[in-house]
Amino acid sequence: MSGLVESLGVLIGGIGLFLLGITMMTNGLKLAAGPALEVILSRATRTPAAGLASGVLVTALVQSSSAVTVAVIGFVNAGLLDLGGALWVLFGANLGMTTTGWIVSLLGLKMKIDALALPLVGIGIALRLTGVGQRRGALGDALAGFGILFIGIATLQGAFTGLVAQYRLPQGEGLVEVLMQVFAGLVITLLVQSSSATMTITLAAAQGGMLSTQGGAAVIIGANIGTTATALLAAVGATPNARRAAVAQVIFNVVTGLVATALLPWMIGFIVRVGDWLHLPHDPAIALALFHTAFNVLGLVIMVPLAGRLTRWLQSRFRAREGDEGAPQFLDDTVAVVPELAADALRLEVRRIGAIVRRMVRMTLAGADAHALAHEQSATTRLFNAAQKFVQRMNRQEMVPATAAALAESLRELRYHESAAEQAMQAAALANVLPDAGVAASYAQFERRSLALLDAIEAVDHASRENESRLRSPGEDSALIENLSQAMEGAYGALKAQLLGEGAAGTVSIALMEELLRRHSALRRALQQVAKAHSRALSFAD
Repeated sequence: MSGLVESLGVLIGGIGLFLLGITMMTNGLKLAAGPALEVILSRATRTPAAGLASGVLVTALVQSSSAVTVAVIGFVNAGLLDLGGALWVLFGANLGMTTTGWIVSLLGLKMKIDALALPLVGIGIALRLTGVGQRRGALGDALAGFGILFIGIATLQGAFTGLVAQYRLPQGEGLVEVLMQVFAGLVITLLVQSSSATMTITLAAAQGGMLSTQGGAAVIIGANIGTTATALLAAVGATPNARRAAVAQVIFNVVTGLVATALLPWMIGFIVRVGDWLHLPHDPAIALALFHTAFNVLGLVIMVPLAGRLTRWLQSRFRAREGDEGAPQFLDDTVAVVPELAADALRLEVRRIGAIVRRMVRMTLAGADAHALAHEQSATTRLFNAAQKFVQRMNRQEMVPATAAALAESLRELRYHESAAEQAMQAAALANVLPDAGVAASYAQFERRSLALLDAIEAVDHASRENESRLRSPGEDSALIENLSQAMEGAYGALKAQLLGEGAAGTVSIALMEELLRRHSALRRALQQVAKAHSRALSFAD
């Protein structure tokens, strides 16, 4: 009994070491290769094959399909990937995760730990200590994690070697037994929140004689289905595109799992013949790694003809939130953990907030009162709060200088928009009675100059959002906005002088004059804040 308890303790420790290693490696590589991930994934929509290859390559690099799913969701939100292209990256991520099985079976279960793993841990920690806050430190985390991962694999192998003499898992190839094995893989993955860990446990158990090849294959099917829980959790409260990507991942894994379970005996026979044809060693772990690859290739064969229909079906779902103007369209927790993605998502949400604020200013110029602006005020208040909470959740510990600068610019722009919205509401709450023709003419000039400024900002923003070519450079756009701002200021000065003259002459009551001055002053400040926000965005782009 004491031997069994000791072996179980070693097993739990091995799982912990493996999870620690995979977490350090994944987080380190995400931070070290953030810009590279952006370059690879942003080009992934050129063709379905390019998207598939990108998913395989990036997942093989970071050894986490969950991390790639987060990146894909972030780039869809940032407009760098459309949903159709994202599906191919997600399909490729499933295939890329099969490299874990090959690493474990060909290297992890065969290597001598002190020959590679321990030096990796030492070198990685040295890089980490000498590169805090730099990419070198992130790379050190990745190297140390890679070494700890192999230490965990060796610990698992030792635990199963001790357990096999005392206990053997239930065997059987009937329907009930296979379903129980699939369920076991699903439950283990839900508990450890890592299909890579379940895969490693399964390979070590099969190598130690505790599982048959078919039993291990059934557990792997369950692990692939179980990993969809991560995607579903990430989609709770997330943006519509995040939900669509998560559902695509679930559909791929569940459909593939059901078909593979139905074909399991034939697939086992097939991988045995393929292994012989490739002259692979007759090794349970290698057979299961080959099965995992064949299993995901089967999923691609099933999903390729359905990809177009699946994309169209997903685009018709989760549309209710897109109609809610006050709900963030680009901000969600899955993006917040990756600094580069989070900064891009915040920039797009701030741009969207700016469009709503400019509409508020236009409505106030046209004479709308505070009641008419209630919907826009509610939407902007919710979005300001959501943006602030998102920034608080961002992982800023490993943020590179360029990303930190982008975040600072977005926060400045957000503050300008917030101030503009406040000024528009203040103006809308004040009287808008134009006492005579002279004041009305001055106000009409102020309104024309203000609308010209807003129109120019909208045109530049639209061209930037749609990636349209522009006749002017960002510097020329800035000069245009500055000139139009000065024209608005001149018109405001003339209106102010007109009102003061009317008040002095007694043709307008002092109380009405004061209220109209406060209203137009608030409008002027709102326009100033809108122009400043846009100028900040242009200067940063330049």
